Amino acid sequence: MSLPKTLAEDVSRNLVMVARLIDEDPEQAYAYSRIALRLASRVAAVREAAGFAAYATQKYSEALAEFRAAKRMTGSAELWPVMADCERGLGRPERALAMAGEPEVQKLDKAGQVEMRLVAAGARRDMGQLDAAIVTLQSSELASNAVHPWTARLRYAYADALLAAGREDEAREWFGKALEADKDGSTDASDRLAEMDGVEFVDALDEDEDGDENGESGEDENGEDGDKGRTSEA
Repeated sequence: MSLPKTLAEDVSRNLVMVARLIDEDPEQAYAYSRIALRLASRVAAVREAAGFAAYATQKYSEALAEFRAAKRMTGSAELWPVMADCERGLGRPERALAMAGEPEVQKLDKAGQVEMRLVAAGARRDMGQLDAAIVTLQSSELASNAVHPWTARLRYAYADALLAAGREDEAREWFGKALEADKDGSTDASDRLAEMDGVEFVDALDEDEDGDENGESGEDENGEDGDKGRTSEA
């Protein structure tokens, strides 16, 4: 609203493209974010979008600078967890841990506090402190049977930390709990469970291609359909 109408529309279009592409094509999203940044660098939403686009392309130093700028403009602590995760990306897990103890964390909503806990646990793992990472994730949110948007990721992180510590039975249990809460497929908990149980998935398309390359066309030596006469088992 602080921009002239035409400029505001141009900036908005670029921000929309950032949102649309950031998951499937982060490099292209980053390119759009740079255009928006060039047009309106004094708008907090633009700096935040530029930060997330840089973060998605692992440009952590740049992302951190943009998030800091957005935080200065808005005064909000909302970006604190992702800022801490940028510190991890820059190879500074000790700074991420320090941020987990700052007053800004108390200003976060429940989702933000859970995200900060995930970042702190990740930092512990970066430092080789597996047991500490497990303890960091143990919380009332983890113990709760209620399902929230962040529940699956919290349970998954706990299961992954348990597995890294060699506690396989507990890890399997928590991967299962993560899967129960994962309504939108935000984790690969089902694949991890299958992997732990020794199940190997084979792409049917790859099998077909291998068969074609080996001359297995589904016909027998007489050119007849090899499936002819088979019965279907329900």
